Amino acid sequence: MYLDALLHIKDNMDSSLSLRRSCREGICGSCAMNCDGLHSLACIKAIDKDLSKPSIITPLGHMFILKDLVVDMTNFYTQYKSIEPFLKRKTPKKEGEREFYQSEDRKKLDGLYECVLCASCSTSCPSYWWHPDSYLGPAVLMQAYRWIVDSRDEYTRLEKLSQGGQLN
Repeated sequence: MYLDALLHIKDNMDSSLSLRRSCREGICGSCAMNCDGLHSLACIKAIDKDLSKPSIITPLGHMFILKDLVVDMTNFYTQYKSIEPFLKRKTPKKEGEREFYQSEDRKKLDGLYECVLCASCSTSCPSYWWHPDSYLGPAVLMQAYRWIVDSRDEYTRLEKLSQGGQLN
């Protein structure tokens, strides 16, 4: 995997190399970077077996680089926070109720909650490159949709999203 190669370089060749990593299993999203032209997670992206070709590793594109392979994710996380990514209810819990159970609509969430917020899709999106201050990008919009279709949520996020991406 690309992450294994980078850690070998960091441990044995250049200890000053900076990169983000955590889980090594593709579930935290912290090792997102550009591996041979594709934004991906370095921990689960296999290196090409043809070692005669060079492997090119760069930071996620169209983001401010803090150092080496570490990019500034502040704007991305600010946009994520703007959609209020949590369950919002108007109806309080009933006496003795501990949870808000999901209805049969639970299947609508499949494929939406698995996103690890690595920003690979957003940083690969030309609309996001051109308007990072106003376009929320594919990852954040998908997360907003995840809450819109959740039958337990009693608020709408559509008004906020229809304000032209203006963040409060």
